[in-house]
Amino acid sequence: MAEARSAFDDLPGDLMIWVLIVSELLVFGAGLAAFLGVRITDPAGFAAAQDHLHRAAAGVNTVVLVTSGWLAALGAQAVEAGRLGRGRRFLAGATVLGALFLAIKAAEYGDMAAAGIGIETHAFFTFYYLVTGFHAAHVAAGIVVLPLVAARARAREVEAGVAFWHMVDLVWVLVFPVLYLLR
Repeated sequence: MAEARSAFDDLPGDLMIWVLIVSELLVFGAGLAAFLGVRITDPAGFAAAQDHLHRAAAGVNTVVLVTSGWLAALGAQAVEAGRLGRGRRFLAGATVLGALFLAIKAAEYGDMAAAGIGIETHAFFTFYYLVTGFHAAHVAAGIVVLPLVAARARAREVEAGVAFWHMVDLVWVLVFPVLYLLR
């Protein structure tokens, strides 16, 4: 007799990675919702504060992170197909682009600090540093996870690591327009 299948059996990675991903998406969603809620109280102040951000650098970072996610997906496909060396190279590329994202973000933070802009400058910057800092911590975690799963090159583990990395991508694709573009 065939064993009953669960709806979760076809998810990439394990169920627990999805519990983590959903919980992280909820946390980021709550942060962005709070940002938007507070923004309503001072739209002019938020717009003026937003003018201090480096939109071009954030745009480049968006391309960098989305490209990294694409490389990670190619890496997972290669590992699934048994092409371990190719998969590891794609995952290494994704990791390098993740590190580039952090370097660009660090330069942006440095420029803002040099201009005297900190977490207490305005409510906008409180949210900005909390949300982007929390996201940067997830990028840092991802650039540790990707090489670890690449080293073992087991399809299910790579899928879980890449699913986490895609969550990091997705969050940035939501954070970028809300913080940098929405007026």
